[in-house]
Amino acid sequence: MSLLFRRASLASLGLAFGLLALSLSPLMAQEAAPAPADAAAAPAAAPVDPDAVIATVNGQKLTEADLGLAEGELSQQFSQLPPEQRRAAALSAAIEIRVMAAQAVATGLDKDPEFQRRMAFLQQRALHGEMVEKGVVDKVTDAEVRARYDQEIASTPPVNEIHARHILVKTKEEAEAIIKQLDGGADFQKLANEHTSDPSGKTNGGDLGWFGPGQMVPEFDKAAVALEIGKYTKEPVQTQFGWHVIKLEDKRTKQPPAFDDVKDQAKQAVIRDKYFALVKQLRGGAKVEIPDANLKKAVDTMEAGK
Repeated sequence: MSLLFRRASLASLGLAFGLLALSLSPLMAQEAAPAPADAAAAPAAAPVDPDAVIATVNGQKLTEADLGLAEGELSQQFSQLPPEQRRAAALSAAIEIRVMAAQAVATGLDKDPEFQRRMAFLQQRALHGEMVEKGVVDKVTDAEVRARYDQEIASTPPVNEIHARHILVKTKEEAEAIIKQLDGGADFQKLANEHTSDPSGKTNGGDLGWFGPGQMVPEFDKAAVALEIGKYTKEPVQTQFGWHVIKLEDKRTKQPPAFDDVKDQAKQAVIRDKYFALVKQLRGGAKVEIPDANLKKAVDTMEAGK
């Protein structure tokens, strides 16, 4: 498939999508998490009142909503704990944060210019995340995701796959002797089990399964593709691994992935496009000045590549 269905390709989209990924990571992780096997049988949990007070710290209320935020923000730290301990750990952490924060204010750390700059940035990043979630992610429809999948399928050229077997030996002479036996009517699978030096082929008749262009080394790929179904190479094929005798079992056109298998990637692609469209719109209406000519050029180059 094309760019859409290769997650690694998103890494080249630059800092802006890195920020998008930061904003979306909790959401995407939540979507991708498999449901417990007994989820259907488990009784529905009682609704939680977000305003319910679960502790007070120096007279200040700590609510279920506050605990939920702590659990979400600190989930990685608690991932190794048993589930029954995570709530208590999150509450303990929230209390620690409250008392330490109060002490920081009491000693004037909140007035420190560097701290205030960090706070301003963190607020902006949090607002960026809210904008991504409310202004982009929540507006993606099922129809848009399906349309993106259909678009990718329609624009992707068909890929031909082949099913082949091989016998790998160390010398050309060994390979020629095997070809001579095949010419005399010997069974390919039996010879593979007896002679191949490929460990994975010694018990399955040298079966390589189905593979597409570029999945094998070039010399092997070229020789295998040139064969007719049911035929074997009449000359040994040399690669970096040794000498091969190859038999072509079958050919087919590779089927595209089913929608359900890649719908999460398709959704991410829709989100990505909507995000960049929104950024382009907002940046187009913003007055941005970068006095440093070299830095401006670098930023402009990065923006042009998105």
